[in-house]
Amino acid sequence: MSGAGTLELEVEPISTIQRRTVFTSLALMAPAAHFAFGFWWLWFLIPVFWILVFVLVFGFFGRRWRRAAWEHRGMHHHPGRSAESTLAERFAQGDIDEKEYRARLEVLRANAPARS
Repeated sequence: MSGAGTLELEVEPISTIQRRTVFTSLALMAPAAHFAFGFWWLWFLIPVFWILVFVLVFGFFGRRWRRAAWEHRGMHHHPGRSAESTLAERFAQGDIDEKEYRARLEVLRANAPARS
């Protein structure tokens, strides 16, 4: 330090290795910077791609699951039983008399599909 109020800094010269490192870094960044500035507007394709993948996967497996559940329900579900139970409920509530109940029950059982 010399003089009042002045500050002198000692600057070390840049070595050859440091200079090569800086120029190499700049040379490697140049293509990336050109690519990023040229295609920045395509960023939305990444989330669109993943949304599409999730929709397709969940749609495919969800449809298979719903179809399997529907087929499983169809094997154990007897529509004739629900008609008979509805008829029995109406009879129990007094909506129909015994004669009408027996006549309708006979028709239901005659037209019921054969059970395997």
